[in-house]
Amino acid sequence: MNALTELRVLPPPGTREAPKPPGLAASTRLAVRLAWRQLRSEKARLASAIAGVMFACMLVFMQLGFRSALFESATTLIGAMRADLFLMSPMTLASFRPEPIPRARVSQALAVEGVAAAAPVYLAQSSFRNPATGTRRTIQLIGFDVEAGVLDLPGLASVREALKQPDSFAFDARSRPEFGPVTAMLAERGAFPVQIGNRDLRVVGTVELGSSFGADGNAVVSEVNFRRVVSARKASLVDLGAIRLRPGADLLATQAALRAILPPDVGVLTQAELRAHERRYWEEATPIGFIFSFGSLMGLIVGMVIVYQVLFSDIAGHLKEYATLKALGYSSGYLGRVVLGAAGILAVLGFVPGTVISSILYGVVADATFLPLNMTVERAAWVLVMIFGMCAAAGLLASRKLRDANPADMF
Repeated sequence: MNALTELRVLPPPGTREAPKPPGLAASTRLAVRLAWRQLRSEKARLASAIAGVMFACMLVFMQLGFRSALFESATTLIGAMRADLFLMSPMTLASFRPEPIPRARVSQALAVEGVAAAAPVYLAQSSFRNPATGTRRTIQLIGFDVEAGVLDLPGLASVREALKQPDSFAFDARSRPEFGPVTAMLAERGAFPVQIGNRDLRVVGTVELGSSFGADGNAVVSEVNFRRVVSARKASLVDLGAIRLRPGADLLATQAALRAILPPDVGVLTQAELRAHERRYWEEATPIGFIFSFGSLMGLIVGMVIVYQVLFSDIAGHLKEYATLKALGYSSGYLGRVVLGAAGILAVLGFVPGTVISSILYGVVADATFLPLNMTVERAAWVLVMIFGMCAAAGLLASRKLRDANPADMF
């Protein structure tokens, strides 16, 4: 039975027997029911539409997930630092390629009221020799004052004392596997030497930080051992200054005081500002941020085209039925709600499996890349809104075909 035959036939408007028109809510419910019956009557077409929406949903989820992983991985190190304010060169574009600042600026910060501690942080790229294959790969070297307690990484507390030993380092267990089976070899034989740069260092333990788009892996060393590896670096230069405030000290007031006494060769940023600075680099100064955003847009466009084609074909195949509804007194607005109802149904039916599959793919990609890729409620809500908007736009475009449903032409 055709879905339209289940509609209650109303007498022409204006006749004595004509009942009161249904309210907007009741009319919308009826339109959605009709839309569902229309979609269900063509199961193959319905399946292709759901697959199209699901594909668009997955593509948007993956692109937004990669984009989020880009920003989150770039700021993981910043978030792991126990500091309220940071000293950084205004010329630094991103943490993986820092411009050094005078170490004296870190000491000068201690003169400001409200500052409890200030410690240097060193960052550099160095070559790491795979202990199993001998191949070399670039690793990020992180140097810090072990006594200052600037870094707060999982596993660091257990190796803090060992890092004070000459030529020792802690390997990031979440580094890319191309660095070799360092963690397994450490568990099997204990501390062993690995060449970083032109120097042999003993790996004495592991920490967990994770790779990023700027660094495939990390090695954590003491301030002294950093200078031994990066011997060309002057001892008077550091890459970041990590500042902790006294309890009760005003963050913005202390920041203003530091800016007032320090020369313009150093900037003073809060942790939130440093995170935003890092994010801005990847979002604006590199093409990768734009690529992920553009990929999301392309996914929505592909999904919209598929939904549009399905809805347009559905309307074209039932023009006589839509014309009959018009002849019975149903308005063009009601018929438009039928089409939008179908679009909303497709959005829901495609979103649910798309979200489930995307969550599974997040886990697969995270295990393969060691990037922080997780499904979040906020992202799912945003994608749901975008998918609904995509389907609604397709429905509005397809509803223009309803103009051809003219009772005078059909009968």
